[in-house]
Amino acid sequence: MLVLAVDDDDIALELMANALSTAGHEVLMASSGREALALVEREGCRLVISDWDMPDMTGVELCRVLRSAPLCGYLYFVLLTARNSPSEMIEGLSAGADDFIAKPFHPAELAARVIAGERILSLETRDVAIFALARLAESSDPDTGAHLERVQAYSRLLAQKLATRSKFQDVVNAEFIRLIYLTSPLHDIGKVGVPDGVLLKQGRLTAHEFDIMKLHTAIGARTLQDALDRFPGAKFLEMARDIAATHHEWFNGQWYPSGLAGEHIPLCGRIVAVADVYDALTSKRVYKPALDHEQARAMILAESGQHFDPDVVQAFLDCEDEFKSVRGRFAGDSRNTPVALLPVTSWEAPLSIPTTQ
Repeated sequence: MLVLAVDDDDIALELMANALSTAGHEVLMASSGREALALVEREGCRLVISDWDMPDMTGVELCRVLRSAPLCGYLYFVLLTARNSPSEMIEGLSAGADDFIAKPFHPAELAARVIAGERILSLETRDVAIFALARLAESSDPDTGAHLERVQAYSRLLAQKLATRSKFQDVVNAEFIRLIYLTSPLHDIGKVGVPDGVLLKQGRLTAHEFDIMKLHTAIGARTLQDALDRFPGAKFLEMARDIAATHHEWFNGQWYPSGLAGEHIPLCGRIVAVADVYDALTSKRVYKPALDHEQARAMILAESGQHFDPDVVQAFLDCEDEFKSVRGRFAGDSRNTPVALLPVTSWEAPLSIPTTQ
């Protein structure tokens, strides 16, 4: 495993590199965050261990920049730090850190943490398979080209912000953030079971056709539950099922499929609801132009407490700049293709977004 060690203290950096080399790893060294960024880009490092306290760019800032970068594959990030207060741990987790190692570190612990990181990275074949399944659903429903990638990124941003709040500290941890990034692309997997005559219809759906379209939530949830029955305890399947089943529920309980309300809707579903709708609003369709960020922001804010969980809306407001950055990164990856429209009567509800069928 190629490991990048980052520390502005030369002695500490040598100690870390020696411990990692002794454990059998190939080690690259960087004495600053900016040097580390260049090495990740050039060498394709997948595991980074960085000191927290560095001049120019802290370890937390380095982590945040790497999490927003368009990397190929997941990067496992470990913070090496003497900081251990709950607020500091939350700060690190919200920046996207996967693990922490206390200073001064023990070489055996450092090696064990790297092995844990390797284990997570080895699961990427599973991640690829999951994303391929999501692409299968998307291939049946002509949507914006990078819809899945954007929903992934938006969902992770929202979860990272929620992790900073005491209300969610027992729920939104590093595993939750990793899982929602992994499973959010499966939100519409059930569309593979919707007849093409409905899914690909270029005109407005009738009420009956919309009832058929709504079944994609149940189809997706049932399919993922069948997999979960075969592999009980698989956390990623549990979250994927909950997202597929509930990302169209409204916080006020007035939408489908089950009319769940408030915290009866799993948190992952409430997060993906905002991510999915924001992407729908800001994406171009044959029947509508893409809204700009401010227009989408206003519509989402107006539906706080109605369509959306107010806590998730606040998280959205707290990371608007990051949302705009993600949107800009994928701005050129879209295609203008027909999609089926909902019946007019179905969208007399406050937020008329036919793209979030």
